[in-house]
Amino acid sequence: MSCCCLSCIDTGSIGVVQKFGEYQGMQEPGCSCICFPCTTVQSVSLAVNQQMCRSDCKTKDNVTVSVSTAVQYRILKDMVKVAVFDIASPQEQIKAEVDNVLRSTLPTMTLDESYEAKEKMVAEILDSVKKAMGQYGYDMINVLITDIQPERSVLDAMNEINASRRQREAAFEKGEADKLLKIKASEADAEAKRLAGVGMANMRAAMAQGFQDSMKFMKDSGMSEKEAMHMMIMTQYLDTLKEFAGSHGSIVVPHGPSAVADLGSQIREGFLTAAGQQQMKGGLFG
Repeated sequence: MSCCCLSCIDTGSIGVVQKFGEYQGMQEPGCSCICFPCTTVQSVSLAVNQQMCRSDCKTKDNVTVSVSTAVQYRILKDMVKVAVFDIASPQEQIKAEVDNVLRSTLPTMTLDESYEAKEKMVAEILDSVKKAMGQYGYDMINVLITDIQPERSVLDAMNEINASRRQREAAFEKGEADKLLKIKASEADAEAKRLAGVGMANMRAAMAQGFQDSMKFMKDSGMSEKEAMHMMIMTQYLDTLKEFAGSHGSIVVPHGPSAVADLGSQIREGFLTAAGQQQMKGGLFG
């Protein structure tokens, strides 16, 4: 016994009308009157769907990876009959096509290359799935590789390699910095010693000039060269003892009444020896 019923199809879908199981046509979104149970209407969504696929593959360097792929597709309105009646499990066929492409592509790449070749694999998967599913009324919109996950032990090893590389680079940079600091410290030390030498030379030149001025002054005041020299030596000797007395440490100096005379005779002999050597050089090269 038949009765009239209302068939409602939502926007974004299409109704597949069957009469006694035979395809009769399509029903547009909205409300229609049908004769039930002789006539039935099956709602088919035309919206974009996404199929998640997970494939276990092996790379060229024998690393097992799990690849997650998202396939976005929709049913073509003009081919609804083929999409509904000519293919039983479209999602499983999509997964099979994705597995087929990945398991023929990844074995030609190393693990590092597979991370860099995502666009190439996406293009191959999209082309293969389009050819396989297009004849059944399925339009493949996009393919996304969302994750490439190697085994945990391999991932830990990769992280250790990257960490070691970073530590090696850090050690190299630290060594270069230490090298630069040592070079700059050596340059500063050399410059300090040079300046100290210049200061010492200037000090000795000033002392010699002071001695010369003092000798000239004493000679002008009526003292002989011998008396002036003796007085200069005596003054230097007393200044030296004064410096020793003012220091924090202790030093034992042999001292007697003839210390100044002995010191003066030694200095005079040194001067005479130096003068004699200078005269000999002048006679040889003159």
